[in-house]
Amino acid sequence: MIIDREVVFSIGSNLGDRLANLRTAFKKISALPLENIRASGIFETEPQEMFGQPYFLNAVVVGTSCIPAVELLCTALRIETEIGRVRHVNAIKSSRSIDIDLITVGGEIHNTDELILPHPRAHLRRFVLEPWLELAPDAVLPRLGRVDVLVQALPDQDVRRTTLELTDDQAK
Repeated sequence: MIIDREVVFSIGSNLGDRLANLRTAFKKISALPLENIRASGIFETEPQEMFGQPYFLNAVVVGTSCIPAVELLCTALRIETEIGRVRHVNAIKSSRSIDIDLITVGGEIHNTDELILPHPRAHLRRFVLEPWLELAPDAVLPRLGRVDVLVQALPDQDVRRTTLELTDDQAK
């Protein structure tokens, strides 16, 4: 039996109605069997490893669940498809209507063709780490350490907190 553990998703969009895409993703993630769901504010971020692409809106969603990690990943991919994501051959470096990454599932470590946890590039992405810190100042990325220390080690990336929220009732 799997016990509840913290699940961290990163969501982002740089095509179409970016805010609507994020809000739809958040609503669908919130409908999963997750408890204690919290969302960061929305950050506008410069595309990483991509040139000439529109800026992203990004946020992090955290909850607790006993759903197996592989099932969480499959669900995230299904939600992407429902929102209109079309995967390209070089998906890491292409624009997208929605991107949902599974960042961590408790302290679980996975390294298979199907799933790598923690997310293999999370520690390099200020657009993941800063929103996560907003929700959990003591967050730890398994194998890599405290998120606040990891974000300090990153080079400058254009990541700005906006006044936008994933839901109207989250006004800060």
